[in-house]
Amino acid sequence: MITHPVVTEVTARIVDRSIASRRRYLDRIYADQSDGPARMSLPGSNLAHGVAAGTPDDEHALRGRAHPDIAVVSAYNDLLAVPPYRDLPGLLRDVVADSGGVAQFAGGVPALSDGVVRGQPGSELSLFSRDVIAMSTAIALSHNMFDGALLLGAGDEVVPGMVIGALAFGHLPVVVVPAGPGPAGPPRTGSDQLLMEVMGLHLPGTSFVPQDTPLRAAFTVAAGRRVVELTGPRGGTAPIGAIVDERSVVNGVAALLATGGATSHTLHLVAIAAAAGIDLRWDDFADLSAVVPTLARIHPDGDADAGAFHAAGGTAFLIGELLDAGVLHDDVITVAGHGLRRHYCRRPALDDAGAIRWKQRGSGSGDTTVLRSATDPFAADGSLRILSGPLGRAVVRLPATGRGHRVVRAPARVYDSPEDVLVDLRTGELDRDAVVVVRFQGPRAGGMPELSTLVPALDTLAERGYSVAVVTDGRLSAAPGTVPVAVHLTPEAAVDGPLSRIADGDLIELDTEAGRLDILIDPVTFHDRAPAVRTAPSLGSGRELFGCFRAAVGPADRGATVFGTGR
Repeated sequence: MITHPVVTEVTARIVDRSIASRRRYLDRIYADQSDGPARMSLPGSNLAHGVAAGTPDDEHALRGRAHPDIAVVSAYNDLLAVPPYRDLPGLLRDVVADSGGVAQFAGGVPALSDGVVRGQPGSELSLFSRDVIAMSTAIALSHNMFDGALLLGAGDEVVPGMVIGALAFGHLPVVVVPAGPGPAGPPRTGSDQLLMEVMGLHLPGTSFVPQDTPLRAAFTVAAGRRVVELTGPRGGTAPIGAIVDERSVVNGVAALLATGGATSHTLHLVAIAAAAGIDLRWDDFADLSAVVPTLARIHPDGDADAGAFHAAGGTAFLIGELLDAGVLHDDVITVAGHGLRRHYCRRPALDDAGAIRWKQRGSGSGDTTVLRSATDPFAADGSLRILSGPLGRAVVRLPATGRGHRVVRAPARVYDSPEDVLVDLRTGELDRDAVVVVRFQGPRAGGMPELSTLVPALDTLAERGYSVAVVTDGRLSAAPGTVPVAVHLTPEAAVDGPLSRIADGDLIELDTEAGRLDILIDPVTFHDRAPAVRTAPSLGSGRELFGCFRAAVGPADRGATVFGTGR
């Protein structure tokens, strides 16, 4: 199939603007490659420490050159809904050993449960946890012992953080190992897992195979075997720094747009790209959204969850349809081999011997209320819009069907905390047409917490017939789209952005058709206003320890990362 000209043009401009930074990155990771196992460069006393905790067989293997050493890095804790990760390190140790390698548990990373901290002070640490996870992953891999890595993680901050950390060791092959959806718990979009598969960091078809099934167990075994095959000592040629290139990043964006995924990935994909020396920008999302069709209707746009998506055809059907539409790059490197169509358009199943076998995807969706073909999409365009205007730039996600209110013009009602919004919603003070402005929620103010507690009440206002929208410098990743929500507004209020000058009653227009976010008052009057100042300090629940993050973090449109984007 021919790649869509817009996809070709967007990819080319990303390549052009990334020439210098990508070259620096590739030079660095290729300089880190060695002819043999990395541990052979260690002095004897250092290596002795590296093998001291292993079995006698492991110690013997690691003192030689024939056996690759695989790092296992896990995000397991008892608060996350991924119990399989508790036992996987031991299983993977045995699988890698049977494949002729040695697996060492290199470290755990501190994953935050967004469901537990939602609406609580700890939510201010959610976004920053991504960069802490990246640093923790880097610490785990920094021992200079390893020839490859297995990453055990799930979650919209967890997986990007682990990948960012692993990209600092871009010369290593890395396989991300999902746990799959569980039998219970709240519905999830699984955007983090979907993006990893489309970007070639998962084995094909593995993202949404349910937990505690024979096929899921077989995939875990296959991941352990595959990472050994990809190591330098075995002649592998697919390090993570080569897999995550400009085409892979564009594929990730397209998958996000086609599935109505969490808007937080407009931050995370930018940060992942930057970690690989790639300059991805919101304009790229906007241009791709104009040509990528919306093919899935899953939570939060509908009642279906990742399990229903998988049953309807899942990633194999989605990837095949997007390739047929010309909006994915086929010519990419993946952990399964070269070529997206060759490896990722097949459905996995177990044969009689319990081995994974892939068969071609079906010709149609198993449930067109959840997943559709590119010739009969939920919408001809993607789920995201980038809004621009005198207030700055923001992201808005449109629902898969109906597309909601595309234009809202109403007086502003300004709040400095989501708690104050909830008070007015309960007392009826917001029973009116309004653009609800929630400021001082950006990364420099309070770490950009999720504002998901606002969604149900605001939806109720819309159902009553009021014209309602939200404008915020915070996050609302899973907003279902009944009410237009402009998130990640930058510059944020904490750096005296225009958001800090909005007053109650100012007329604001949010126009998703034109991609505009306007304040309809005299520009001189608006500019001459003194900016509001945040008065609520980020103290308690450990937030005071993250003052250095709030001081260093970059703007939302550059990934809201503390690492910068010019590496």
